[in-house]
Amino acid sequence: MLVRAHAMAPNRVFFPQAALDEWERDGRIELREGELVVREEGRRYRMIEAARVVREVTGAEDVHDLTGRVKSAAFLTELGAELLGGSMLLGELAYDIVPGWLGAPLPGLRPAAGEPGRGAEPRSDEELLGQYLVRTLGEGGS
Repeated sequence: MLVRAHAMAPNRVFFPQAALDEWERDGRIELREGELVVREEGRRYRMIEAARVVREVTGAEDVHDLTGRVKSAAFLTELGAELLGGSMLLGELAYDIVPGWLGAPLPGLRPAAGEPGRGAEPRSDEELLGQYLVRTLGEGGS
């Protein structure tokens, strides 16, 4: 599941680590020096480590208002959180999280507009990423 990170800045996208692992294994993306390249689409993203906070699991009040949000690992660590795989501890609170990366679009590498098999030119990075996901998920990807 990809999540648009509204709280961080427009056009940033959350990429779950599990999805990146699969896409890299399939050769769909390339990761290098803090950048993600979606090969077929020619899109590039600057990446920072992040987590999507799914829920607080102890039953206590989420006093930090993190549930449902995507936050950088640096922010969470500065807040005092420990990230442990799919879990996060913050003081007496415990959360289920989805580890991943937050991507901000970078210019360049777009394919030519008239390439065969391409539809109308997308109006935004979200639309482009959505088209890519529909195409790849429709081909039996997960």
